[in-house]
Amino acid sequence: MRPLNPKPFLLLPLVLLGLLGGISGGWIRLGSPVIPIVEAGANHGLLMVGGFLGTLISIERAMVMKKKAWLFIPFLSGISGVFFLIGQVQVGMIALLAGSLGLSVIMQVQVIRHPYFHSILLYLGAVSWFVGNFLAWHFGLIAAGSTWWIGFLLFTIVGERLELSQFLPIPYWSKKALGALLGLFFIGLILPFHGAGNEVMGIAVLSISSWLLIFDMAKVAARKKAQFRYIGIGLRIGYLWLGTQGLILLLMESQPFFYDLVLHTFFLGFTFSMIWAHAPIIFPTIFGIRETPYHRILWWPWILFQVTLLGRILSGVLGEFELRKSFGVANGYLILIQFFLMAGVVMWKIRQRKKSSLKSNTDFETESKNLSFLQTRE
Repeated sequence: MRPLNPKPFLLLPLVLLGLLGGISGGWIRLGSPVIPIVEAGANHGLLMVGGFLGTLISIERAMVMKKKAWLFIPFLSGISGVFFLIGQVQVGMIALLAGSLGLSVIMQVQVIRHPYFHSILLYLGAVSWFVGNFLAWHFGLIAAGSTWWIGFLLFTIVGERLELSQFLPIPYWSKKALGALLGLFFIGLILPFHGAGNEVMGIAVLSISSWLLIFDMAKVAARKKAQFRYIGIGLRIGYLWLGTQGLILLLMESQPFFYDLVLHTFFLGFTFSMIWAHAPIIFPTIFGIRETPYHRILWWPWILFQVTLLGRILSGVLGEFELRKSFGVANGYLILIQFFLMAGVVMWKIRQRKKSSLKSNTDFETESKNLSFLQTRE
């Protein structure tokens, strides 16, 4: 009997379902039901953070493990999106809790094998995801878990940045300082959000953003060309969005859209900037492809995404509700366009490679026939 050998790309439909469900839910919550699925609006955060982002990160970490049976863990978080969309919220929450607990186990195993600072951060991220899911399930309130979901992605992304740059000459004292700032952020998670929690988190997030802008290798990549420039600028814009969230946490608690601004400067501005910047590096590894999903055409939806997100944030601050809705809907479409363009770029590159390989084989066969013909005449 052949051993089970699951393929990561088989989980892609579940990832896309989480993304589509999350975006359609966001449109509904903005007051524009482009895809009128009531459950998507009610479970918007669970679909986007759990069904999409959590599943994508779980695939990435499961692929590091020797046994690919670990891919069952992202399957659990991915299938939760199906249950959320058909109104089976409790079943979806159980699947999501199991998936986030499974990711915590993966990261605990990796920490034991490789007890580095970045591995510990990735572990803290997974545990924060589980805690956030548990609080949302226990209290029946998404807001109870949302700050822990922020912790999940912040610890994970900072951990991945350190993992990718672990062999670069970053000053030792600066890593110590980053550890202290992340510790301060964790204290902010524990404190009541509308007490001192948001202020402590704001100071920590603003400081972490500054650290990343100063010490992360993105500043070097941004000065290069083509794909490296795309990655570097994408990362640095993401760090600016993170800093913007820090300022909102510190200065705008009385703003009517305070909660919305905190969430979307982070989950859209910071997180999606990180996803798109990391895509040329990480997506080929996750899905087992040789082609990188980069082409200069990606700059256009990327720029428009940043502009429409900025428009959404500013119109929310100014109380321009219709304008905020229009920018928000456009923002969702641009997320989809960016991902579909990436898929198109990969398929185009695969096709070009096959054509090139076919041409090389044809040329080789022609040369062989010519050589055989000459040898026969001789």
